[in-house]
Amino acid sequence: MAERIAEEKLNEVRQAVEIVDIVGEYVQLKKQGRNYFGLCPFHGENSPSFSVSPDKQIYHCFGCGAGGNVFSFLMEIEGLSFQEAAIKLAERANIQLGLEAAAPAGKRKVPENIRSMLDAHELLKKFYHHLLVNTAEGQHALEYLLNRGFSKESIEKFQIGYSLPSWDFAANLLKKRGFEQDVMEKSGLVIKKERDGTYFDRFRDRIMFPIFDHQGSTIAFSGRSLGADEPKYLNSPETAIFNKSKILYNFSRARPSIRKQQQAVLFEGFADVIAADRSGVENGVATMGTSLTDEHISILKRNVESVIICYDSDNAGIEAAYRAATALGEAGCTVKVAVMPEGLDPDDYIRRHGDDKFKKDVIGSSLTLMSFKMLYFRRGKNLQNEGDRLQYIEEVLAEIARLEKAVEKDLYLRQLAGEFSLSLDALSQQVKEVQSPPSGKEKGSRREKVSFAPVRQTGLKPAFYNAERHLIAHMMRDADIAYKAREMLGGSVFNIDEHQAIITYLFGFYEKGLDPDPAAFLNYLQDNKLKRVVADIEMMSICPEISEQELSDYIKQVLNYQKMLKIKEKEAEEKAAERENDFVRAASIAMEIIQMRKTL
Repeated sequence: MAERIAEEKLNEVRQAVEIVDIVGEYVQLKKQGRNYFGLCPFHGENSPSFSVSPDKQIYHCFGCGAGGNVFSFLMEIEGLSFQEAAIKLAERANIQLGLEAAAPAGKRKVPENIRSMLDAHELLKKFYHHLLVNTAEGQHALEYLLNRGFSKESIEKFQIGYSLPSWDFAANLLKKRGFEQDVMEKSGLVIKKERDGTYFDRFRDRIMFPIFDHQGSTIAFSGRSLGADEPKYLNSPETAIFNKSKILYNFSRARPSIRKQQQAVLFEGFADVIAADRSGVENGVATMGTSLTDEHISILKRNVESVIICYDSDNAGIEAAYRAATALGEAGCTVKVAVMPEGLDPDDYIRRHGDDKFKKDVIGSSLTLMSFKMLYFRRGKNLQNEGDRLQYIEEVLAEIARLEKAVEKDLYLRQLAGEFSLSLDALSQQVKEVQSPPSGKEKGSRREKVSFAPVRQTGLKPAFYNAERHLIAHMMRDADIAYKAREMLGGSVFNIDEHQAIITYLFGFYEKGLDPDPAAFLNYLQDNKLKRVVADIEMMSICPEISEQELSDYIKQVLNYQKMLKIKEKEAEEKAAERENDFVRAASIAMEIIQMRKTL
């Protein structure tokens, strides 16, 4: 059984960390009024309904109902237990929890084979790096990297290493360290010979680039040959810990820079990321040899609005950039495309022209998405040819029609009219003809407008429901109000089961001698459903003080609903008596109903 953390320690942790900072590492937040809003990380949405209150130190989604405090957010977003979330936050705040066997932050209880795979990758990462920078065996590989423009700082920062030409050195090392060979085979580090069942190293005589997951754990490798050996890059296979469709290279290291600049630069490969980082572009990430996936887009979208795509300028790179730019645009991102000149990739360009020129003339001169599409549609066309020219104009007009802003449309229409000496009115008219009529089921690449405002559930709630919620809100802030409300209810209970459960827990919270504190009360609650209700109630705007009259009115609404239920029961009895021709009993019940209505 997990060792219990002292309540005062939990309060100390909660007061030491800022929920906006924690949530902001996973969700792109924008301030609106006193709160921050963003897209909910727990369900798919286009209109931000996820709210974080720095004053109350809670979060709540008005769409899916998720809610809680900083502990429950980490539990839900990372799948941690309460204790694991508390340990992670305590380490962040440099607070000692006093647990005898506190696990390191982020070291969740995972299946033994998964932990073994992660530990083996971490061991080999350190071993490969040591071989490269500290041994005679790795000297030629180190010189190769330095000659190609890699700095020692980059080699250290990205933990680049070298694998020996031996067939089984790593396999034997892992075996000696107690790693089961069949598990190591499943991790992609070794390969089993069919002939005799022995194991040999997957990576031999290669420069080793470790691949990290988004928490910074080593999960795979990419090995580059030193000479003409094929393949040029040998990558780990997909395993239980490595899924390339969900991983962005360098994301864990680049995330602080991405969030600070509110922009990510997307490259095709990790060599470009490392070269760009060396030139001062520290917000670069890359896909792992795969097209941009929905998972990749979701990761980027949670962290930034703006993405610059910087792919190779060969035909395959331009096609990939067009697909990635279109997908990001459809997802609601602001997209720019850095066009590489001279058929170079970013790594080659930086080595040839230098860091400053790359930052200024490539990244700093990125094209808007529309400008890039216009460039893209020109490819393979002879614009001196009338047919090609008309086709180009029609393709561009179709894209202009999808733009939301009138200013943007006007800009590109004028650009098109000026280039081909066409009538602006004629182009505008054609745009109107090809533009899809607005509807809720639009298709294509038109983005939905994002408005950072809370989206509450629609539908009016009955008076007693709202009264109970307002009572709970005040009762969580003031123990005296809580006990006074209980006395005024006179033994009656709330009408909504969840509301009654919350105040039952609340009185248990107070009877432990704990002070009123909604965020601390959320820790006390064990039921996630009730936590969500409490978080939703906490997000209501209420007056800090409650008058005697207001309190009395809320209690009256709660009790009146119970009286109304009893009146309906009596009305049903009255009708039953009338059907049985028992008019004396029916008249008596009618008098009871009249008296009951007078008490409302």
